[in-house]
Amino acid sequence: MKAEQLSALLPEHSIFASCSEEELAAIILHGVYQTYKKGRDIVAQGDEGTSLFIMLTGTARISMVASNGREIILDYAEPGSVIGEIALLDGGERTASVTTLEEVTGLRLSRESFEGIVAQYHGMALRILRELARRLRQANATIESDRAYATGPRLARFLQRLTLSGGTDGRLRLDLSQGELGMFAGMSREQINRQLGAWSDSGIIALEGGRIRIMDSALLAEIAETAE
Repeated sequence: MKAEQLSALLPEHSIFASCSEEELAAIILHGVYQTYKKGRDIVAQGDEGTSLFIMLTGTARISMVASNGREIILDYAEPGSVIGEIALLDGGERTASVTTLEEVTGLRLSRESFEGIVAQYHGMALRILRELARRLRQANATIESDRAYATGPRLARFLQRLTLSGGTDGRLRLDLSQGELGMFAGMSREQINRQLGAWSDSGIIALEGGRIRIMDSALLAEIAETAE
């Protein structure tokens, strides 16, 4: 893989998005290519964070098990996602598991290699800190806003997040069961079923063979911004 190819994969707010081609080339040089079959953990909650993983192909589910034993889906990882950077940076345990939904390939970078690259390219550390600070600010804003949103607007917001980036046909990035969608949105299966049924009747979404398709994205956006 070339540096420009990796750069094209990285999303706007990746910790490596602002890296130069020289810095990305160093990451590629020191990274180890790995392949994971469907259903395997790329990282596991509770494990020591000795490396990070840059996804090149495939999709994966990011989840954690709460103290009450309930599984919570936090997000989904796609090509360009960087996995495990927090535990690598602070030396703590993995706070979540990342499980493949299909075959995944990527680059694994050890802490030793990462620290060596950061030491070599002095501006890199500051750029990473700025991105982490932006994420913390965004996380705080999300927590506060979610407290104010009822289940309908909350589900609408999650559907917006799952809509294909740049897509125009309303398809979601992933085909999720109602149970998985509930774990992602923090709602019960019954709440999900009731809300999706109402939106389907209103023409906001279409349920096609168990798949969700957004039919009226403007109205869904209005619902997403309704606090009550």
